[in-house]
Amino acid sequence: MQNWKHWRLVVESNGLGFLTFDRAKPDGSPDSTNTFSSEALRELGAVCTHLAANPVKGLAIQSAKDNGFAAGADIDEFTSFKSVEEAVAMTKLGLDVFDQVAALPFPTVAMIHGFCMGGGTELALACRYRIADEGPKTKMALPEVMLGIVPGWGGAQRMPHLIGAGQALGLMLTGRAVNARTAKRMGLVDVVTPRRHFTNAATMLLQKPPAPHQPALKDAVTNWPVIRGFVASASRKQVAKKARRDHYPAPYAIIDVWEKYDGDPRKVPVGADGSMQKLFEHPTARNLIRIFKLQDRLKALGAGSSDIKHVHVVGAGVMGGDIAAWCALKGMKVTLQDLDHERIAPAIKRAAALYKKKFKEAHLVQAAMDRLIPDVKGDGVANCDLVIEAIVENAEIKKTLYASIEPRLKPGAILATNTSSIPLQELAPGLARPERLVGVHFFNPVAMMMLVEIVQGPQTSDEVMKSAQVFVKKINKLPLPVKSAPGFLVNRILTPYMTEAQIMLEEGIPAETIDAAAKEFGMPMGPIELADTVGLDVGLAVGTELHKQGNPQPQKIQELVAAKKLGKKTGEGFYKWVNGHPQKSNGSGTVDLAPLWMRMTLPAVNEAVACVREGIVQDADLCDAGVIFGTGFAPHRGGPINYLRSAGREGLLDEMKALHERHGVRFAPDSGWMSV
Repeated sequence: MQNWKHWRLVVESNGLGFLTFDRAKPDGSPDSTNTFSSEALRELGAVCTHLAANPVKGLAIQSAKDNGFAAGADIDEFTSFKSVEEAVAMTKLGLDVFDQVAALPFPTVAMIHGFCMGGGTELALACRYRIADEGPKTKMALPEVMLGIVPGWGGAQRMPHLIGAGQALGLMLTGRAVNARTAKRMGLVDVVTPRRHFTNAATMLLQKPPAPHQPALKDAVTNWPVIRGFVASASRKQVAKKARRDHYPAPYAIIDVWEKYDGDPRKVPVGADGSMQKLFEHPTARNLIRIFKLQDRLKALGAGSSDIKHVHVVGAGVMGGDIAAWCALKGMKVTLQDLDHERIAPAIKRAAALYKKKFKEAHLVQAAMDRLIPDVKGDGVANCDLVIEAIVENAEIKKTLYASIEPRLKPGAILATNTSSIPLQELAPGLARPERLVGVHFFNPVAMMMLVEIVQGPQTSDEVMKSAQVFVKKINKLPLPVKSAPGFLVNRILTPYMTEAQIMLEEGIPAETIDAAAKEFGMPMGPIELADTVGLDVGLAVGTELHKQGNPQPQKIQELVAAKKLGKKTGEGFYKWVNGHPQKSNGSGTVDLAPLWMRMTLPAVNEAVACVREGIVQDADLCDAGVIFGTGFAPHRGGPINYLRSAGREGLLDEMKALHERHGVRFAPDSGWMSV
């Protein structure tokens, strides 16, 4: 055996080598996750040099970590670089080292289990063969586009050659992860087997190495020079439908680097649009990497073990039913209560569709369905660990429900509300034990939105807060602790943005123009379309709850709700909806959209400043994280507080003051502008 700090090499009596990646902390103790620091990369280069001089008959590369193969580059080291040159140097280091792996004069195989992300996938691609664990936790991806950069360690070069450019670009441009069986169908891996069989499978591959995988003709042609330009052009058109080049240059750079330089970033001229230098200099990369780290911070807030195994959800509407379905998907026993089976049936139907989408095996779908139990009588209340109330947004109705539920709860059970805006101070009176009331506020659609606000009322105990945070992390969501105040954090910040858009609509500005302006700013969806999507009844309830005296209230939404035109779910709201799509007129003409998005977004920024100043959330970074993961606020801008700082607070404050003079008190700047 030969040991390095992060790598262990064992050569068996049959001449095969097994190289184990076991990332260590600076003090030498094992780290929890394999990531590639520059030190780990240099050591791998040293291992390759040793093996080139002392060849084995074959080499299997594996991970010592139970959670996965490798998670890519060490983001902490990446964000500590003081210059673009340092980041580019690490990119070149990784590329050169993985080239050494690919050049080893004997067969190599990567043994993949758990997560295999970014640099982990690129190391696997540098091997001649790949074996993947068949378990559901195995995921392979090149998610660099989500950080505003390109796969820089050979992935953009090797993946298109292995599986064809069409499939490879589909993965690289979205950052989408695939499981082991999908990877096998695509040609990314050669063998899928349980992890316990890895050694035997690797031994068979290395002792009798087959010809390396070659893509099918239909995939191979996408790399041909005469076809390459057409594939690149079609890919750019698809990207342009979702992202502007000035907002998100990375997907365009991925296409450029593949088309012009065969995926090798070293060949891109310094200063060219697709170069690593340009991408690292772009504010989008800084902001997206910051968001990635904020996501890790939110996950850490849910660290710990949870005793919650049985969840009882009251209210089988869109939110309650989908919360119940998600909890069952993640392994919880769930009882779902409503007034009758007819109200529960649509939720069960949606759950079945979700499970069929998430699980490919019928027995896994059935197992999830078995965990989701209709419970009209509410028998689950007495045995559950957590009640989640998701009924109508009316404090008195909620309190009446609590009065019937609380006496039946077991001593350690938690009572949670999914209210989107009602302060817990209004819900706690009448409870015998108000310390166990907590807000657990999911966002719609539940299956897509990662954030869950954990709302602490004046009497909520710290133990209940922590339990709620751990539970949310356990079901693969991001917990954000917030203080109880009208609208909490996300809806409080979102509401003035949505309200201003509706005021502009009533002034005669077309809905399509308003939505186009928001998308020009970088929002994933315009506010008028978003209102229809969420449901105008929900939007009106939140807007009414958060309305500030002296501010105008939009009238159109009230008229539509009164007419039962609630948006997407009824087929008509601000827009008419056909087959799930809003019917919009084309374009926004030649209107200058910047003043429109400035007018819509500044009230949200102003409210974010107020939330930080009032301590609704712990700090400005968590405020940005909440608004991005809860609303999709222009990710490339890094959140409302980061936008304020990067765009220049003095200039934005001048805009606020001008809007204040023009439109009134709703644009009065908060007192925290200069201190946040």
